[in-house]
Amino acid sequence: MDTSTAILHVATILIAARIMGEVAARFGVPSVIGEIVAGIILGPSMIGLIEAEGLIWVLAEIGIILLLFQIGLETDLSKLVESGTKSVVVAVTGFIVPFATCFALSYYWFGLDQIVSLLIAGTMTATSIGITMRTLSDLGRGQSREGRIILGAAVLDDIMGVLLLAILFNFITSGSVDLASAARILLFMVVFFLIAPAMAKSISYIIHRWEKVSEIPGMIPTTVVSLVLFLAWISHAVGIPELLGGFATGLALSRRFFLPFGVALKADPKFSKRVNKQMQPIIQLFTPIFFAAVGLSLDLSTLDWSSLFFWIFSLSLAAVAILSKIFAGLLIREKLAHRVIIGMSMVPRGEVGLVFAEIGRHTGLFNTEIYTTVVIVIAYTTLFTPFWLRLFYRYYGHLLEEDSADQQPSKTLPEQPRPG
Repeated sequence: MDTSTAILHVATILIAARIMGEVAARFGVPSVIGEIVAGIILGPSMIGLIEAEGLIWVLAEIGIILLLFQIGLETDLSKLVESGTKSVVVAVTGFIVPFATCFALSYYWFGLDQIVSLLIAGTMTATSIGITMRTLSDLGRGQSREGRIILGAAVLDDIMGVLLLAILFNFITSGSVDLASAARILLFMVVFFLIAPAMAKSISYIIHRWEKVSEIPGMIPTTVVSLVLFLAWISHAVGIPELLGGFATGLALSRRFFLPFGVALKADPKFSKRVNKQMQPIIQLFTPIFFAAVGLSLDLSTLDWSSLFFWIFSLSLAAVAILSKIFAGLLIREKLAHRVIIGMSMVPRGEVGLVFAEIGRHTGLFNTEIYTTVVIVIAYTTLFTPFWLRLFYRYYGHLLEEDSADQQPSKTLPEQPRPG
């Protein structure tokens, strides 16, 4: 691909992803779905204008690293303390049950390879915190009783999902399921998450001081992106996915992060806010390329839509993925309406699931049929969750009565008259 063609392809992807993301948002659908659809339209599934290769995948990789940086930057571990054991129960159950049931379905029922089944199960574990919390915020329930439990559970869910990603990445590269390798990668991760955030925190302190004397604009985005990419390279060098470097950097720069031996570097909330504000345009520039690249990787024209395997596998996987998350919400001691809405809110897989799926495609473990099936199941859970949350609050919102201390001005739809 020559330079001018590559430039045209990048421009086309950015414009198409933006347009389709806006269209999706207009219909109340997460913009990530529109961005994937943009890739499907541009790729071999439809007009075949662009292939996901070379420069496109480099930019897509940067996009997902920056996306994990944003997740780390917005992670607030104090939310786990506020929501108590209920968030922990929802997160741990909603992580283990989908993983175990989806693995059993793939490996024992459909007879897929062990590593393939593990990776499929991995795509069905972590909740997309962004999609759920955006929907709850739009409904005025972001700081409600159930909203706090969901947020705490989703934060823990994200952390466990990243840990699982690193372990499965090791399984894939070694070609076997080795408990010793798993223990080793966990040790590497522990060391990495102790050293890398401390390094990032120290460097951010230097960036903060440097910014005050700099006479050239753009200090924060230039240095922070460099730091993110550098730690991504280090994470790859120690044998774990590059995107963990982005996550560790975001975690270190978040307002709530601290380390016992880094207590002298006091957090500056104003600096963290400036980092978040100035990084947003860069993150919003690169992350749509990743999701569009996912759509470019799909070749729906080669899929046998009359295949019984495709329909049975996708529908059964979707059913297990949805019911297992709802089951996790039912285990806590709350009103039934609270338990149901918490479980429903944990259903969307979104970004983290797509990362798992893309690893399967990139390593060749997922053929076209399995990759497409997994992405479509992720789309099921991501697409339908905002709709059923809105419907639940419309018809059963009156059951979610709370103490006055938990109340806040709500944008919830008016209560509907009950039959009779």
